[in-house]
Amino acid sequence: MAKLILSMDGLVLKEITLTKERTTIGRKPHNDIQIDNLAVSGEHAVIVTILNDSFLEDLGSTNGTLVNGAPIKKHFLQPNDVIELGKYKLKYINEQPKAAAAADFEKTMVLRPGSMPRPAPVAAAAPAAAPAAMATAAMQAAAPVAPPPPAAPARQGAIQLLSGANVGKELLLTKALTTLGKPGVQVAVITRRPQGYFITHVEGANFPIVNGKTLDAQAHPLNDHDVVEIAGTKMEFFYK
Repeated sequence: MAKLILSMDGLVLKEITLTKERTTIGRKPHNDIQIDNLAVSGEHAVIVTILNDSFLEDLGSTNGTLVNGAPIKKHFLQPNDVIELGKYKLKYINEQPKAAAAADFEKTMVLRPGSMPRPAPVAAAAPAAAPAAMATAAMQAAAPVAPPPPAAPARQGAIQLLSGANVGKELLLTKALTTLGKPGVQVAVITRRPQGYFITHVEGANFPIVNGKTLDAQAHPLNDHDVVEIAGTKMEFFYK
């Protein structure tokens, strides 16, 4: 689980776990991380956390946002990155390696009823080593594993461009996280989860549009044949 350690002049003030998809930082009380200091803007920056990845975006603050001493507008956070807002520092800690997290997630995606052979040897070996009652208990214990996951993740999602220079081009959404849009203008990500595919706003003043409706900051589930518009480009989401 990713977290931030807030400090000033080397003194640790608090630890914040990034449990929300969108964590706001600023001087005003409504922010998730409030820093009551005049060097910090009312709505200074935001961190968007999707799966095991976190994106930092400066929200047009007066004094800017630094990461490891360099000013940023948008930054893909890496473990031990130090975010600087005036005299305050936020150290980004991610205790779970990204590669391991991605591997675990993809393993969840490929589960199929026929690809789970482990319960079978348990049920088969039980009668030889134990009475029938124990074999029945072993089968009951294995039963919860047998049902397949929800149908959505087993289906392969894709998008097809409906406008722009690459009209008609298709992109299979095979990754756990696919980034779409134009950096500096508007960026969104489509994430592949056990429940299906979701789209989340990451960067830009304008939010993605789905079927003519502008989304908010929260993740939005995608349905078959939804029409999505990002950075002026329209595309259709569908299942193969």
